[in-house]
Amino acid sequence: MGRAFEARRSRKEKRWDLMSKTFTKLGREIAMAVKQGGADPETNARLRMVVQNARGANMPKDRIDNAIKKASSKEEGNFEEMVYEGYAPHGIGVVVECTTDNPTRTVAMVRMHFNRSGGALGKSGSLDFNFQRKGIFTIASQGLSKDDLELELIDFGAEEIYDGEEGSFVVQTSFTDFGIMQKALEDKKINVISAKLQRLPNTTTTLTEEQAEEVLDLIDKFEEEDDVQAVFHNLA
Repeated sequence: MGRAFEARRSRKEKRWDLMSKTFTKLGREIAMAVKQGGADPETNARLRMVVQNARGANMPKDRIDNAIKKASSKEEGNFEEMVYEGYAPHGIGVVVECTTDNPTRTVAMVRMHFNRSGGALGKSGSLDFNFQRKGIFTIASQGLSKDDLELELIDFGAEEIYDGEEGSFVVQTSFTDFGIMQKALEDKKINVISAKLQRLPNTTTTLTEEQAEEVLDLIDKFEEEDDVQAVFHNLA
């Protein structure tokens, strides 16, 4: 019984730790959105999107409001968006998107994780050939027809619409059509669960299970860092 209790407590602590890190990352996204377009979600489309994602992640309303307020004041650090590219073990390409108030600290952290894994930090743009930036919108599917949606959204940049997790559809757009689609979904009163820009690999590499574990261990280490917002790779 003691072991079972400890196991449950460990799982609960991990969930809380993950939630805390998620909220920290969302707070930084809010800071960047406010810096870019102001503190009013009504006039700042990027902020509306981040607030929507925060609600989808169960971030408390008071914490969202406080993050906006803090970002509007001089309390908040001067965050910048940085992208680092490199290779994990076995030649797997990895793109690390960060939001940081100290780029010197952040690049040192990224380089350290690459080096310790047996990989290497690359030059900016070195992996552009292997990734495409796409807009990914997850929407509630209740009351909607996929076929009707395809006809309705194709003029706003929908490249593909497919089933997501239970009760959802996923709408994919090009990077340049992301804002157009966001506005179209808002205008049509379609319930958007989350909206993100992702980097999808053009080709993937298959490794053995043991090799893949080495790569995934590196990905986990990056995702544990507060400065890291998202990690993309071409591991199959």
